Amino acid sequence: MTVAAPSTDVLLSRIKEMTAEEKAALDELILTEDAPLWLPQPGPQTAAYETKADIVFYGGAAGGGKTDLLLGLCLTSQEHSIIFRREAVQLTGIEERMMRILGSRKGYNSQDGLWRLPGDRVMELGSVKEPNDWMKYQGRAHDLKGFDEICHFTETQFRTLIGWLRSDKPHLRQRVVCAGNPPTSAEGEWVKRYWAAWLDPQHPKPAKPGELRWYVTDEKGEDLEVADSEPVMVGNELVKPLSRTFIPSSVSDNLFLSSTGYRAKLQALPEPLRSQMLKGDFNAGAADPAWQMIPTEWVKAAMARWTERVEKGPMTCMGLDPARGGLDKSSAARRHGNWFDKIESMPGAVTSDGPKAAAFAAGLVRDGAVICVDAIGIGSSALDFIKGLGLNVFPVINSESSDSLDKAGQLHFRNLRAEAYWRLREALDPTNPNPIYLPNDRELLGDLTAVRYKVVTMGDKSAIQARSKDDIRELLGRSPDKGDAVAMTFIDAVPKPAQDKKKTSWRDRLRSRGTNRGSAQAA
Repeated sequence: MTVAAPSTDVLLSRIKEMTAEEKAALDELILTEDAPLWLPQPGPQTAAYETKADIVFYGGAAGGGKTDLLLGLCLTSQEHSIIFRREAVQLTGIEERMMRILGSRKGYNSQDGLWRLPGDRVMELGSVKEPNDWMKYQGRAHDLKGFDEICHFTETQFRTLIGWLRSDKPHLRQRVVCAGNPPTSAEGEWVKRYWAAWLDPQHPKPAKPGELRWYVTDEKGEDLEVADSEPVMVGNELVKPLSRTFIPSSVSDNLFLSSTGYRAKLQALPEPLRSQMLKGDFNAGAADPAWQMIPTEWVKAAMARWTERVEKGPMTCMGLDPARGGLDKSSAARRHGNWFDKIESMPGAVTSDGPKAAAFAAGLVRDGAVICVDAIGIGSSALDFIKGLGLNVFPVINSESSDSLDKAGQLHFRNLRAEAYWRLREALDPTNPNPIYLPNDRELLGDLTAVRYKVVTMGDKSAIQARSKDDIRELLGRSPDKGDAVAMTFIDAVPKPAQDKKKTSWRDRLRSRGTNRGSAQAA
């Protein structure tokens, strides 16, 4: 029969009740030479240490022993570990904590961030301040990838860094362990989407703390939940699913901090930090930055009111943001009045030139809808080939000037990019009597909430300027392809659908052209 371990509060109360002699005996027992270097505390920390999940998120509230869990795994369970922080300066706290556990810095090379631990174990410390810094660790194998304060990392950094989780020893457990509190800015929202089954109260199939769920990534880069750990076909490839879980913890689970008054400090924090750090409340809501173009709640509201439609009505416009190679995707946003269909994406490697990007777009457009194409780079080639198919197309050069004014008639726009995103903001405004409907798409939410703006002076005018695509790429660690595709459809100059082409597909027009040429030759 298994007996549940006493809680931290119970242990603490029992220790307080001990006599001085009993406490001295306990210290002697703990500090013997044969005592292990580290043991997980009973409760959530032990659950996280023992979980069979491939990818675990441990934490939520502050003070639950998150960093200690990472260090304890390095000391007792894994052979070659690496712990990441977003910035190198943040690694100091990890160094100091390991020194306190071991009693010295013996075996640590601060130049390389390499710590040779007892038992022939190795722990590395790494940082990825810039979005592409993950490349420094490309191809380097570790059997533990640890992330301290996971919400500080971009989703791309996380997904790429865990790609090299491996070991040449079949018996050795390989795992990803993430530690952190709820995100305090919109940039960390991806964490809530990645562990949505545990953190999103609206999830259709919620998971319990510690429960395992299995996922694979499809050909479009989207996560799909599957029934169990059995390999499944993704395209033409057999893929083994990876399991995830979330295990919450708080200061009440930490024997060492429960007696220091740390809880009182957390209780004194202002909201929403108090709920986030004391209770681990992921729904307390991260405050949007002051100059965020589109409020996060507006985007979430548009996604919440979206439902699948069988009868979609005429397609009025389609935004196309082509990509070539790399991690970027070609994305198409199909707009039907105020309702958007699911965003279609294709890896950039598949749309590597103009003809392929044009073929991607041609297979999605209908009803004579205008295709708004980002006409810079590969987009210029795609634009030419789309025109060659006789489709209705509108080139978008984001840096071009705009003659429009905001809805209030007070502010100009620095360029078309600013106009597109501000018009989208106006459409998402809760006071809009004809609100738009956006598909529930985690990348789209991240794209739209990453845009910032400022008001600049243009001669004697005040104008809205939006954050550049390159700046957003740096923030997200990827290109905001889906957000740009949606925003392009709101530019004022986009023409209406060609009525005479509504009922004729591009394939029919090509066939008609071939027939006409044959008739002319026969004549």
